[in-house]
This record gives sequence, C-alpha cells and structure tokens, in this order.
Amino acid sequence: MVSYLAKVGDKEYVLKQIHHEPCEYYQFGNKIEAENNDYQRLLDAGIRIPKMIDIDVEKEIIIKEYIEGDVISDLIKEKHSIKEYIPQLKEMAKLAKEKGLNIDYYPTNFVVKNKLLYYIDYECNSYTDEWNLDNWGLKYWNGEKEL
Repeated sequence: MVSYLAKVGDKEYVLKQIHHEPCEYYQFGNKIEAENNDYQRLLDAGIRIPKMIDIDVEKEIIIKEYIEGDVISDLIKEKHSIKEYIPQLKEMAKLAKEKGLNIDYYPTNFVVKNKLLYYIDYECNSYTDEWNLDNWGLKYWNGEKEL
C-alpha cells in the first residue's frame, strides 16, 4: 500500500492506494475489504485512529483524515524521549487484546498530535502472544531492535 498526502482547498487528507506486491512471508486476501473491516474493528475496540472519509472498493483507494504530528519512529531516531506515550500505547494494546486483536506496533504507524497518540494504520490481526506489544512491538519502541 502506498499513502499520499492530498490537499483539497485548505484541508489535508491521506490517499491510500492498495497495490499488490508479492510477499514471501505473508498471504494477502482482498486488501481493500480487509482495510475496511480492520477500520471497523479498530473503531469497535476504541483505538484512536484517523477517520475514514471515503473508500472506493473498485479502484482500491481509501481517503482518510490526515493526523498532523510527530511520527514516533522519527522521535526515536532523533533521540527524543517517547516515555510519556508508552502508557497510551499500552492502553491501545489492552483495548486491542480485549477485542482479540493485535495492531502493528511498529513505530512508523503512530503519530502524536496534541500529546495524544494515534494509530495511523488500519491493519490489525487476530491476537497472538507472539505479535503482541510486549513480545514484539516494545522492542522497537525501547531500542532493543533497530528501526
């Protein structure tokens, strides 16, 4: 998937275009339907995400709210402290687990706006301990694994 920043008048949006690259370690089904379903599951779980403005299933395009702010991966690379956002991340993980989900905890998927942490991807999967926050995601957030 490729995301573009789009501007209409003075309003900014993210245009996400689905593409179909081969992936050796992961099998994809219908990506646009999965994105739409995952968006609904994340809303249901109470995860803070950008609003989906529109979806064109035929053209495989999603228009979503643009969350302007600092990307967590950039803060980590620039050696800024992210400790204040860990409680919000853990709350998201708790909400996801309660709904039987894991989100993609990789730091590029999180933006801070007005001290609030947003999960800006819609990807989520069925919960497994292997891919939960403690066993996978925090390793990138705390620097155990390189970005």
